[in-house]
Amino acid sequence: MELILAVVIALVVAVAVTSGLVISGRKKKQLPPAEPPSTTPTITAPPAEPHVGDEAETPREEPRRTVEEVTLPAPEAPEAPVEEPVAEAPEIEVPEPTAGRLVRLRARLARSQNSLGKGLLTLLSREHLDEDTWEEIEETLLTADVGVAPTQELVERLRDRVKVLGTRTPEELRALLREELIALLGADLDRSVKTESPEDVPGVVMVVGVNGTGKTTTTGKLARVLVADGKSVVLGAADTFRAAAADQLQTWGERVGARTVRGPEGGDPASIAYDAVKEGIAEKADVVLIDTAGRLHTKTGLMDELGKVKRVVEKHGPLDEILLVLDATTGQNGLIQARVFAEVVDITGIVLTKLDGTAKGGIVVAVQRELGVPVKLIGLGEGPDDLAPFEPGAFVDALIGD
Repeated sequence: MELILAVVIALVVAVAVTSGLVISGRKKKQLPPAEPPSTTPTITAPPAEPHVGDEAETPREEPRRTVEEVTLPAPEAPEAPVEEPVAEAPEIEVPEPTAGRLVRLRARLARSQNSLGKGLLTLLSREHLDEDTWEEIEETLLTADVGVAPTQELVERLRDRVKVLGTRTPEELRALLREELIALLGADLDRSVKTESPEDVPGVVMVVGVNGTGKTTTTGKLARVLVADGKSVVLGAADTFRAAAADQLQTWGERVGARTVRGPEGGDPASIAYDAVKEGIAEKADVVLIDTAGRLHTKTGLMDELGKVKRVVEKHGPLDEILLVLDATTGQNGLIQARVFAEVVDITGIVLTKLDGTAKGGIVVAVQRELGVPVKLIGLGEGPDDLAPFEPGAFVDALIGD
């Protein structure tokens, strides 16, 4: 029994030893291949620096140059300064002379003659002038805004003259009508624009009127009229309540070489007017033109502001001229405006604009009767030189034709 047990144990030991050998052999066969030799470069240490006592290397001969032989680089040329573009001053225009200007503009004014002048001549040329004809004559005059009182006065004078005349040739009728219309306009009125001060200061002209009548444009055109007559002008842009009014006036001034004094939008108009007169005195200008505001929030505010401008300007000296600008096409509304302005400032003259091509030529008579002051200038178009001194004879000739 013991012998059998010993044999079994010996077999187990033999199997275990054999298995270990087999496994060990397999592990040796699966070893990874050897790594290739390193390719890292070998760094050679620099030679040791020479120490005390070591012999120095004999210096080698090298070519050398003197300072004079060294060529220095040429200095770079400085960059030319960039010149900023200079704004070109506007070319100064030479306005056409004012003498006889209305005669030259007669064709434009004559566009209204069919409604007034030729209409009257046609009626007066009828063989029988009965009451119906005289009523038509009155209606023609009223339609042309001559006004009730001046119309009645003219009709009565025409009745008497026609009775005395007897026969009425076209030439006689035209001469008769021309004479009566000139008398109605007031041929003896002084229509010159006062631009000379009795004191040693420039003449001061204030331009008033509501917006839309061409007030600022008229001020610019008036500057051209004065420059054409040989006067130096300073403009005061006191209409600070209308956007671009100062720019507009300055443009007009630059075209004829007139300086414009202006301030901030919405600023005090009286202060700008005062400064304009002060500049005119300093520059020894002949005339100072002041464009005033044409509107405020209320009529009272506008009138108070105009009164203030007038008082402030008069601290330098008297106002020589106050021109009221009216739109000829507004008719009776223009007369209402004239009354309101006349209550605040002493109007000395009237400027009628937009008179070309209108049938309202009679407004010249009506506004003169309303204010008791003459029409001094009339506007007959959009051109820069279409503002003309008012001449009754030339005006009537344009209305009734040759």
